[in-house]
Amino acid sequence: QVQLVESGGGLVQAGGSLRLSCAASGGTSSSYGLGWFRQAPGKEREFVAAINRSAGSTYYADSVKGRFTISRDNAKSTVYLQMNSLKPEDTAVYYCAVNFLGDYLNYARYKYWGQGTQVTVSL
Repeated sequence: QVQLVESGGGLVQAGGSLRLSCAASGGTSSSYGLGWFRQAPGKEREFVAAINRSAGSTYYADSVKGRFTISRDNAKSTVYLQMNSLKPEDTAVYYCAVNFLGDYLNYARYKYWGQGTQVTVSL
């Protein structure tokens, strides 16, 4: 079992930046991919970004391409989400999750989830 703890959320003005971190424990980080999802009030959880186990491939939702960057440090068992040019519509709880199966855009492929961190972008 893998435990995930997100951090780095907060309140930021539109156009600002935040970096989210997700620390994993209980597994071998190089054996799984990692993804970020988000859920806004009243909406379904949606895919944001993912990175494969070797960090050789990354995937992004169209809504964040060019603004968000996912990276990972397997030595620290941590995945990051650098978020730039934030917009009010980025406001949501952000979750990281573990994927052993690939198909990174597919919510159902993720097995372990963190508790989430709130990101709020004001005008």
